[in-house]
Amino acid sequence: GLTVEWVLDTHPHADHFSAAPYIAGKTGGRTAIGAKVVDVQKLWQTIYCLTDLPVDGSQWDTLFADGEAFQIGSLDARVMLSPGHTLASITYVVGDAAFVHDTLMVPDSGTSRADFPGGDAGALWRSIRTILDLPPETATYVGHDYGKDRREVVGRSTVADQRRDNIHVHDGIDEATFVATREKRDATLPLPDLMLAALQVNIRGGRLPEAEACGTAFLKVPLNHFGAVK
Repeated sequence: GLTVEWVLDTHPHADHFSAAPYIAGKTGGRTAIGAKVVDVQKLWQTIYCLTDLPVDGSQWDTLFADGEAFQIGSLDARVMLSPGHTLASITYVVGDAAFVHDTLMVPDSGTSRADFPGGDAGALWRSIRTILDLPPETATYVGHDYGKDRREVVGRSTVADQRRDNIHVHDGIDEATFVATREKRDATLPLPDLMLAALQVNIRGGRLPEAEACGTAFLKVPLNHFGAVK
């Protein structure tokens, strides 16, 4: 009995394909993402040599500016620019909840990586501290939770929980320590299995590339980027 008003992306993901246009087509909701997505499009357009890709964010119905307010039915929502994991990452604050995408994980898992093109551990730290300045009772909903050490998958904690217990950014940790920890950890991580394919789709708002003149659509593999070929 509900009406879907929005299909909200937080950033172009590197590890799975966005279903935003599919869901919007089924429900009539408007698609939206942060306005900085154009910077991500330009970055990956260069990496993939996608000269025909529009890099103006026109693949979404709405591009949200930092601080912009909007409505979800009777709910007040606003946008917080939260770069670090990507250039375009945003947090949606809706009432007493914050959808923090891939900045934070639940406290025992810390934070998400910041080593993709356009990522920056220092920027991630600053984004997280802004999130942790929200009221302590604010619920933070994360983009990923893997059930560390076989615990139940939860995906939710409060700002107070994060400030007290997050292994990477609790209140006893400073920026330099976080950046060193994050960069050391990121140096050990492989690329996500779907990254090279997913980003070509997700910078198009979740759409597959158009067919070329031969009638076949292609995803590119950059052979001499990301250390694939020396």
